[in-house]
Amino acid sequence: MTEQKTQEKDRKIIIVDTTLRDGEQTAGVVFANREKLRIAKFLDELGVHQIEAGVPVMGGDEQEAIKAICKAGLKASIMGWNRPVIKDIEASLACGVDAVAISISTSDIHIKYKLQTSREWVLEKMVQAVEFAKKEGMYISVNAEDASRSDMDFLLQFARAAKEAGADRLRYCDTVGILDPFSTYERIKTILENVDLDIEMHTHNDFGMATANALAGVRAGANHVGVTVIGLGERAGNAALEEVVMALKHLAGIDLGFKTEMFREVAEYVSRASGRELPAWKAIVGSNMFAHESGIHADGALKNPKTYEAFHPEEVGLERQIVIGKHSGTAALKAKFAEYGIHLSEFRAQELLAKVRSYCVSLKRPLFDKELMYIYEDYFGK
Repeated sequence: MTEQKTQEKDRKIIIVDTTLRDGEQTAGVVFANREKLRIAKFLDELGVHQIEAGVPVMGGDEQEAIKAICKAGLKASIMGWNRPVIKDIEASLACGVDAVAISISTSDIHIKYKLQTSREWVLEKMVQAVEFAKKEGMYISVNAEDASRSDMDFLLQFARAAKEAGADRLRYCDTVGILDPFSTYERIKTILENVDLDIEMHTHNDFGMATANALAGVRAGANHVGVTVIGLGERAGNAALEEVVMALKHLAGIDLGFKTEMFREVAEYVSRASGRELPAWKAIVGSNMFAHESGIHADGALKNPKTYEAFHPEEVGLERQIVIGKHSGTAALKAKFAEYGIHLSEFRAQELLAKVRSYCVSLKRPLFDKELMYIYEDYFGK
């Protein structure tokens, strides 16, 4: 094992889940207060280190939900999201959080067109907010919104000012998801070479690279990763909690000790609560992750699951499925009938397979087990 790999295995990576804040900012998504509390408890049980619970200054139900989460006795740190405004931070303090995120744009396009101000104003407001939060004993994440489109010299100036004011980490936001893993690695490496400050990766999935970019940031030295369950988030979403944790474990050799067997259950709950589909093809927790239809794949998986599975289905709360469809082979067919105590010879399996494929084409889908039994009875009798 290389020295770099050994160092990575020994690193402590902090998972920051923002399902209840950025996830709920998905267009059209609203969590009921009881759902927010249940999701927070799920995240805590999974092993999430810090939960970004919402935006306290919104008041009303948002504040009530955050207060309930803070009083739930969770092991995870509870964070409130804020603009660099004193009243925002006061609202967070009133909810009982132990950490605050202070967010402001750092890209010139945001400063000019959204904030309609100057870089100097951005630095001044950020420093004032951080100093106030620090006096109140808060753990502080300073969020550089649109960091990926920010001038690097200014971003370094911003990070230094944040550290001097008392910030504990910099959240590097790829707000519109325009990075790739190669540029991510270089940018995070540059920041860490110039400023001694913890970095959190906050990546969006507009080009389908949120998880890859988060991992590239970790490889470059970032030690916090922002995620959401099933990748909920604005537009195309954020890096998915289940993808990041499993990729760290199996690809980077960093086992965070999460209860990964809960991933499917939590994904289903968040899917229902958000009114968002949990696709069968969703990485890690989709029902197709361990479904095998192709004859070659099914045969390999039956002989040794490792031939076509990167990890065991039970590890994420799923089960292996052998699907009988147009692309199935005799090995899968024989295995399926063996589940019902019926031994199919190779000759009979070949005969039946032709009928099965014909039915699948006409129905445009795989067959249910009962349908297989009807075909068997029609062809061979009871």
